[in-house]
Amino acid sequence: MLKRILLLLIIVSAIAEAAQKPRVLKGYAQGSTFQITYYGKPKKSIDQSILDLLSQIDSSVSTYQANSIISKINAGQHGIKTDTIFRACFRKAKAIWSSSNGAFDPTVMPLVNAWGFGQKKAAKPSKGYIDSLLPSIGFNLIDLNADTIVKHHPNVSLDFNAFAQGYSVDLVANLLKQAGLKHFVVEIGGEVYAHGHKPKKEQWQLGIEQPIDNPNGINPNLQTVYLQNQAISSSGNYRKFFIQDGVKYAHHIDPKTGYPAQNNLLSVSVVASECITTDATATALLVMGLEASKTYLNQHHELQAMLVYANALGRLELYKTPGFYALEDIKKASR
Repeated sequence: MLKRILLLLIIVSAIAEAAQKPRVLKGYAQGSTFQITYYGKPKKSIDQSILDLLSQIDSSVSTYQANSIISKINAGQHGIKTDTIFRACFRKAKAIWSSSNGAFDPTVMPLVNAWGFGQKKAAKPSKGYIDSLLPSIGFNLIDLNADTIVKHHPNVSLDFNAFAQGYSVDLVANLLKQAGLKHFVVEIGGEVYAHGHKPKKEQWQLGIEQPIDNPNGINPNLQTVYLQNQAISSSGNYRKFFIQDGVKYAHHIDPKTGYPAQNNLLSVSVVASECITTDATATALLVMGLEASKTYLNQHHELQAMLVYANALGRLELYKTPGFYALEDIKKASR
């Protein structure tokens, strides 16, 4: 009897130990890497479902796939039926475009390409070329009628790359929840959503990089935050940029001027309940600049953020919303 009890204890201990070990799924999608970490056992195998979902998203909103819905629309094909993924992205983009007074605008793709931040070599285009593109820039030039796109300018085009990875994170997170998983982290191209917690109620810990010009490597950690059922996106001018005639041009294009945004913001990190929101908002804030970003955040209490900027002396300073400070402390996670 004692042997049976000891054997049972060993089996239970082994099961408990296995439950403490995470399952990690890594791969490539949407032109970047992804990593999904979860604890527990899903109701059914989900690895292939995740890969299928990421492929479905690419087929809808990837500008790098010639046969995607968004690529066909950009090519001028008429009567293209959109899917639920495309429509969700479009509507969210409209909402943030409106609330940010146009700072976030997914019609800037011709300008992004003109500056070489798409698939061409980065270089400053002529003023005449920029001016020729501006009439086709503006999210007011395109609408969604039921499931079909209506263009009010023939050359207007869409680029959801500024937040499609964030939405992909949300969709994968929902897939994990539907599979019965309660504790996981989804990361795609640096966009992150953390749900639940690690074993022993230890919160998910994420680092925010220092905004040091570094196109290829990983920068030292500037700030650590602890997340539970929250998404975070960080964006800055220290990855995609070029310097010409002593002037630095980063990839965040101001849709009103046609030029890369020139302000003292170096990076922004945004936390909210959905990654599509944090991803798009981070882009908008970098275009707005420091003071306009502060005003925007004061009007949107559902967002928490950290703004990193250079002061008048060129020294690095931080602005944090009140709720962001709470993310810096380790809190006991709830079940």
